[in-house]
Amino acid sequence: MEISNTVSAKHSAFRFSHQAMATVHEIFIRHNDQRYARQASQEAFFLLDRLEHDLSRFIGNSDISSIDHLTQNEKRRIGPDTFACLKRCAELCEQTNGAFDITVGSLMELWLDENKNLRHPSAQAIAAAKQLIGFHHLQLNEADCSVTRIGNPVKLDLGGFGKGYAVDRMAEILTEWEIEDFLIHGGQSSVLARGDSEETEGWLVSISDPFKQNQFIENIMLKNQAMSGSGMQKGYHLIDPRTARPVEKAGAAWAIADDAATCDALSTAFLIMSHHEVESYCATHPEIKVMLLFQNQKMLKFG
Repeated sequence: MEISNTVSAKHSAFRFSHQAMATVHEIFIRHNDQRYARQASQEAFFLLDRLEHDLSRFIGNSDISSIDHLTQNEKRRIGPDTFACLKRCAELCEQTNGAFDITVGSLMELWLDENKNLRHPSAQAIAAAKQLIGFHHLQLNEADCSVTRIGNPVKLDLGGFGKGYAVDRMAEILTEWEIEDFLIHGGQSSVLARGDSEETEGWLVSISDPFKQNQFIENIMLKNQAMSGSGMQKGYHLIDPRTARPVEKAGAAWAIADDAATCDALSTAFLIMSHHEVESYCATHPEIKVMLLFQNQKMLKFG
């Protein structure tokens, strides 16, 4: 279950919302012309709908679905946004030593039923599904924006990256409209802030406690930054691509970086990685800030 990052109600800004990617996206814009702000937000939401069509594995003719159905050595050209997602996800997979891996779809289907409850697959089924995991099964060709299946069939799941990427792209639209002060969130789990709110330099975002309803842990001031949160609450299951088994520890992770897509991916990866792995990652990526919360309320911060 995703952990919410709630925007302070004190922000005096025009607010626009749109349903997409199975959640509500909101844009807060500080501007002197509400009509202009609404037009800009509509353009951003139009892009969001297009991205959902390209990136969703639940849409039969999406780019992601077409990759899932590639035959051996078959090549398929895809849209530039989909290709950008795959390229960045491959980089993050390597950086996290496989903790973040969007080729995990086969394992997700094996372990989780339609209600996201855990199944109990056999050791043979787990071993077979693990053979379908990894970017080495795909070849990315930037010259013509294409993907070729060179190994076993894969099933992609952009659930831990797509919303963050969409938030980043919507921010680009608002910047093209010369809007400087805004905040965007996708389902309150991926947040990006640019410029200032009326009351403060930056935008105040409150982090809720995943283990205590209606309680907040900390207030974060975001200025030209993004933040994403992921959590292991009751009824939510995360599969470790490296072990091909569910993550057993309970906790929550938040990542702060320059872009929401990176935050989205890392907040998921950090739930899978050990504390030492997270600390080591942050040591080599000083631009990343991390907060880890455990069920006993112990918190660790890195960066």
